[in-house]
Amino acid sequence: MSRRAPVGLSRRGLLGGGAALAGAAGAFAVGRESSHAGSGPASAGDVRQASYAFRGEHQAGITTPAQDRLHFAAFDVVTDSRDDLVDLLQRWTDAAEQMTRGEPTGAGAVDGDVNLPPDDTGEALGLPASGLTITVGFGPSLFRDADGRDRFGLADRLPAALRELPHFPGDALDPARSGGDLCVQACADDPQVAVHAIRNLARLGFGAVSVRWSQLGFGRTSTTSTSQSTPRNLFGFKDGTANVKAEEAAALDEHVWVGADDDPAAGWLTGGSYLVARRITMHVETWDRQTLGDQESFVGRTKGTGAPLSGGDEQTPPDFDMPGSDDQPVIPVDSHVRVVHPDQHGGVRMLRRGYNFVDGSNALGGLDAGLFFLAYVRDPGTHFVPVQLAMSKHDAMAEYLQVTGSALFAVPPGAAPGEHLGQALFA
Repeated sequence: MSRRAPVGLSRRGLLGGGAALAGAAGAFAVGRESSHAGSGPASAGDVRQASYAFRGEHQAGITTPAQDRLHFAAFDVVTDSRDDLVDLLQRWTDAAEQMTRGEPTGAGAVDGDVNLPPDDTGEALGLPASGLTITVGFGPSLFRDADGRDRFGLADRLPAALRELPHFPGDALDPARSGGDLCVQACADDPQVAVHAIRNLARLGFGAVSVRWSQLGFGRTSTTSTSQSTPRNLFGFKDGTANVKAEEAAALDEHVWVGADDDPAAGWLTGGSYLVARRITMHVETWDRQTLGDQESFVGRTKGTGAPLSGGDEQTPPDFDMPGSDDQPVIPVDSHVRVVHPDQHGGVRMLRRGYNFVDGSNALGGLDAGLFFLAYVRDPGTHFVPVQLAMSKHDAMAEYLQVTGSALFAVPPGAAPGEHLGQALFA
């Protein structure tokens, strides 16, 4: 029996009339003492006491167990001075190290000269570190801007893989939500801590950078550790079952970390990664009008347990050859799980750590909601672009999605003691 909607029924045509759901737009403001389902046995208070070392071989915020909240910002560099840019990265490194320890930046918000602005904005005073991680990346325009200028003498160190992502079928990209010279990803288990981090880095960058765009996120949509359970996206389905985990050292080396021999021009990036950021609007009102059978058919998994339609539990490998009805496989050929599965793409995998977002309502009264997709890959040309192209062309779920923002960044390795982030790039 077919799981498809009757022929002639326009699912997109059902969009609208979602104003009754607009109350969910306040989801980001949920109390900071809320539970953290799937984060292990610790209580919410215990989770907020966690802290992660800022310095190390790799930047924190990649394999770190995915926190519950996100504030992401992309910046334009507004100075043409290489020295000013390096100085900014030094100050960002120092401030990030302080904030991830749960400390204010500089002398703080209350202990400085009363005749000068405070060294910290103060809204996180008294709050614990809340597992804050701060991850910094470099966009292709930092190496050569839209006019072809090499503002900072970095063009000869541009990685071959760091190029603007293609415009995929169905994309409706807003330039004001795309691109950027620099990015900062702040993740924490307290939204105020994450926002405080971005706010203070932007403050420190005044005169050198300006915020190009930013995104708040809540409710992680992937798990980056075997200690975490699989979360759900705004379609109500478990997301990221096959995500690369922190405990998979070999998989991280193969699919996430840039190798020493990957690009002769980009030795500075060895041990780093590439970050793909995509703002994906989800037409939730249209989706909500589809039958449960159709929803499961589009995804290729059951909504309750996340098991593939071929049977088993969530972790059971899908059987794409199992026959169903009408001489069609039980997992449809255009189902999401089949189209994006590593078996269809030479075994490539991503480390995803995306977040849900609700940014109020749109002009039709529906939710401006969706998935802020974040994925770390060793090479976007092999690990992301082919998968996204297949999804945009063949995935049944793509009818309910529209990408409105897109960016790619090179994320350098972690900073050793005495170094600043990206120091090898400027050496």
